[in-house]
Amino acid sequence: MLLKLGSKPALVVSSAEIAKKIMKTHDLSFAGRPVLIAQKKIFYDMTDLLNLPYGEKWRKLRSIFMQQLLSSTRVKSFNSIMEDETGLLVEKIEACFMSSSPVNLTDMFMSLSNDLISRAALGKKHSETEHGKKFLELLNEAVGLFYNFTLGEFVPWLGWINRLNGYNAALDKCEEKTDEIMDAIIEDHLNSGGDDKSKECFMDILLDMYKSNTPGFSIDLITLKGVILDVFAGGTETSAKTLGWVMTELMRHPEVMKKLQYEVREIMQGKYNITHDDLQKMHYLKAVIKETFRYHPPLTMNFHSSREYVNLLGYDIEPETMVLINTWAIGRDPTYWPEPEKFMPERFLNSSVDFRGFDFQLLPFGAGRRICPGLEFAASAIEHTVAKLMQKFDWALPNGMKGEELDVMEKPGVTTGRKNPLIVVVTKCYF
Repeated sequence: MLLKLGSKPALVVSSAEIAKKIMKTHDLSFAGRPVLIAQKKIFYDMTDLLNLPYGEKWRKLRSIFMQQLLSSTRVKSFNSIMEDETGLLVEKIEACFMSSSPVNLTDMFMSLSNDLISRAALGKKHSETEHGKKFLELLNEAVGLFYNFTLGEFVPWLGWINRLNGYNAALDKCEEKTDEIMDAIIEDHLNSGGDDKSKECFMDILLDMYKSNTPGFSIDLITLKGVILDVFAGGTETSAKTLGWVMTELMRHPEVMKKLQYEVREIMQGKYNITHDDLQKMHYLKAVIKETFRYHPPLTMNFHSSREYVNLLGYDIEPETMVLINTWAIGRDPTYWPEPEKFMPERFLNSSVDFRGFDFQLLPFGAGRRICPGLEFAASAIEHTVAKLMQKFDWALPNGMKGEELDVMEKPGVTTGRKNPLIVVVTKCYF
């Protein structure tokens, strides 16, 4: 659907076939990102990887990002970190069990996601530091501002409304707090190094590039801050919210949970540590997570922008047209998904459909040049966490609530999580 949002042309795509043409056939032409007020403010004038205009700098920065932090090989090397952090999560849940207290999984998943990412990227975790706690609060605030379409965004002469309703002031405050926290994270890293005592983490590599001014490619302090912000903003919210939806659907469908627990416990056979090889055997686990990605995609909309004139299905698309790939609608299209409103992991058991950008009916991470670089890390972290929770505990809702009574109200936004915290009760599973 081609339309005008004020003075800006926009293309809304709710079909897998058209999404494929945009992110594969004409991928280079649509490899841009829309220029939006919040992104310019908070992401250092869009000098970060996620928002940087497509070009040589973007290609080199992405290459470093993938090689040093998010390649499949690097993600496998983080297995010990994932085991450590999910082990700490288990301890927190066990403490709730011992005190007969309910478990707030929403808060726990947010801290877990932040700690996994900070240990992988920075060599230490920040959720327990003062600026780390502030950053978790700031992420929630910032996500509410991202892609918050305002009249001033699309009708420039109505920009005064953004000043009147406090939107500009909120952006300015968020920008200031974000920069303070990025400075604190960098200073803290320079002063103390990583908890893991690793020789070189992603932050070390970026700092070396910043200091050395290597011929051919170097980064300035603003780009360094933007990339570190990408790591946290791009991964913490989406992974935490996806974990929340996985557990929500398992609570709503106890027969699915029982089947998943059986698979995990049969494969683990009383072992404590979950390895990469163990996860590869858990086919039903992967089906549950794929179905969650379909039913509750981390990003309801995937944003692109045209870089040049493109003829798409007979329509002339202007340069700088905002393209919104409606991943939520595509994931519930009956053309591709029988009974799309049902949560049925079994649909993936005998299917080759995957979420890595080759099957356009399932696009939780996008596709093409702009596919989410954190895909492998997020998928591995989610698999590891869910497997550990199914291995260690039996789960129920508080006060005898039945699964069908659990609310599934969504908090509006581009990253759509639960509106209300997911509160559960647990029983420890003894082997």
